[in-house]
Amino acid sequence: MSTVEVPKPAPAEKTTEKANLPNSWFGSIIQLLKENLLQNMPCACNRSNWRRWIRPLLVLFYATTILVAVPICIWKFQKMKVGMHTKSWFIAGIFLLLTIPVSLWGILQHLVHYTQPELQKPIIRILWMVPIYSVDSWVALVYPKIAIYVDTWRECYEAYVIYNFMIFLTNYLTIRFPNLILHLEAKDQQNHILPLCCCPPWAMGEMLLFRCKLGVLQYTVVRPITTV
Repeated sequence: MSTVEVPKPAPAEKTTEKANLPNSWFGSIIQLLKENLLQNMPCACNRSNWRRWIRPLLVLFYATTILVAVPICIWKFQKMKVGMHTKSWFIAGIFLLLTIPVSLWGILQHLVHYTQPELQKPIIRILWMVPIYSVDSWVALVYPKIAIYVDTWRECYEAYVIYNFMIFLTNYLTIRFPNLILHLEAKDQQNHILPLCCCPPWAMGEMLLFRCKLGVLQYTVVRPITTV
């Protein structure tokens, strides 16, 4: 009778978990940086994977900015007598530092998950309104003499945001209803609200869409002119 050789089991691998564990809290922080930041940092040969490293890089940049801004504020407070004006712009600066990362994170999420450009592009432009308003208010509070110039630029961007909101609505309706004009023509006639109810109603369909766009474009021109 022929004997059948039974294969020997492979030797168990030695566990190295204990050797890889950090020895202290400082070691755990270093290990976290290596895993989440250093391995995802951009390099010239890996620019196509920017979606992996852009968020850790933004967090690192913001943390560095905070570490630089706080000592500058402390030095400025020690240099001059702290008055009501200084207290006001310092408190406004705290809210500015809280507002910008939240807005930038929403913008960054759209850039990382950029799957619908025709919708996300105007959304990103609209989201920039929050940091622009925050920075404008803080700069106008710190430097009142140049407030008129930064406010003018802010009002121009506000008109641009309203224009992009109209683009967003048009693109969304066009995607949902490919025959948008025919879909509007099938709707019931709508009258104007007070105090324009005495005006003749707009014809549903192409005329309604054209006049809505015309009204938005008029605002984007009139608003910057009246601001200046």
